[in-house]
Amino acid sequence: MSAEQKRVRGDASPVVRLTNVSKRYGGSTAVALDQVSLSVSPGEIFGIIGQSGAGKSTLIRLLNALERPSEGQVEVDGVDLAGLSPAELRTLRRRIGMIFQNFGLLSSRTVAGNVAFPLELTDATRTDRNAKVAALLSRVGLAEYADRYPAQLSGGQKQRVGIARALATDPDVLLCDEATSALDPETTRSVLGLLRDLNRELGLTIVLITHEMDVVRTVCDRVAVLDHGRLVETGAVADIFESGAHPATRRMLAALSL
Repeated sequence: MSAEQKRVRGDASPVVRLTNVSKRYGGSTAVALDQVSLSVSPGEIFGIIGQSGAGKSTLIRLLNALERPSEGQVEVDGVDLAGLSPAELRTLRRRIGMIFQNFGLLSSRTVAGNVAFPLELTDATRTDRNAKVAALLSRVGLAEYADRYPAQLSGGQKQRVGIARALATDPDVLLCDEATSALDPETTRSVLGLLRDLNRELGLTIVLITHEMDVVRTVCDRVAVLDHGRLVETGAVADIFESGAHPATRRMLAALSL
């Protein structure tokens, strides 16, 4: 799919769709997610925000099929994740990139080795892998760091390596799980700028999980607000910031203005 095709919005089929999704753990009556329905359009940067315990971590584990819903349907690229075999799930996950709050890098591998890791699980030749890794490191501004190890990098550099690794399999969707919460404000702005550039240049659909309203304001097109497992508000970022009505939204907006 071309970058232009990925950026088609409006009447295009959603890349991500949750329909009446609930999640309970074990025999507990506590509900981590309660009847959540939302959709993410191709080429969109979609924010999912909520405080601790809102259900964000559960939602992202459903999106990459590490968990299955207790009720409802989770679809990526029109495919119901619950109906896939283990082999089909492995194939689908190549189309879903993931970056993490704690970077998730392998300390024993160089920067290039970390980025190459997903490619080693494909049938790409060593020559093709090396070329792809070099191109990705150049794209994220780390070409000269290929032979360094994670311990030799700053937090922002580690996250850029994580982004390059997530892009290695040319995903349709990039999931960002609190990807900037461990970074200082200046580095956060730099990483968010990189994500915005990748969205525009590649037509990459990004789902960004965060508890920071400033992150949403900086980079997202639309946002959904979670509160105690329920989707309480969703809309264009400008509309939510101007007239967000739910108490959970107002609390986060008030904290932003402090």
